[in-house]
Amino acid sequence: MKKIFLAVTILFSFFVAKAQNKNETILNPYEKKNEVLLDLIAPAFSGGINASYERYFNKKSSLGITFIYIFDNTKEKDMNYSISPYYRRYFGKKYASGFFVEGFGMVMSIDGKKVYDTPEKLTFTENPNVINLSIGAGFGWKGVTKSGLTYGANLGWGKMLFNADKTDHTQVAKISLNVGYRF
Repeated sequence: MKKIFLAVTILFSFFVAKAQNKNETILNPYEKKNEVLLDLIAPAFSGGINASYERYFNKKSSLGITFIYIFDNTKEKDMNYSISPYYRRYFGKKYASGFFVEGFGMVMSIDGKKVYDTPEKLTFTENPNVINLSIGAGFGWKGVTKSGLTYGANLGWGKMLFNADKTDHTQVAKISLNVGYRF
């Protein structure tokens, strides 16, 4: 009897959830739940592409992920790629816009170069690329138009947690000036 009751309850919850999705309409054009972003300064300064996806939970919070891939190693000689999930808290009056703060994590591949400066001489070693994890915090600002176009900027700083002894890099910086679209 318990199994039948449980099966009926689960089936009923699926129908109720499906019914809620059919009748759901977005009245305010700002209240779209998904956004894709592209960084404008990454190709010029780092020789890479920086793209993000962000999902809004409500008017004050979101969760997103950023992918960075460096295709021109003459401009950015240290990093190869990174994946950075983040959580943002918005303080603006409009839906998910205005000033925000964020916490992020970052998994990245960086070079294994290390320079040792001793009193006798300067020593340079070339090691294989290093995979590292860092956590950090940042802040920024985002604006949105009625058509769903977004624009903004953000800054962040993080500290590497592992493998910092295998490279000269012990911290990361996030800088972006981006445009996007909500859908």
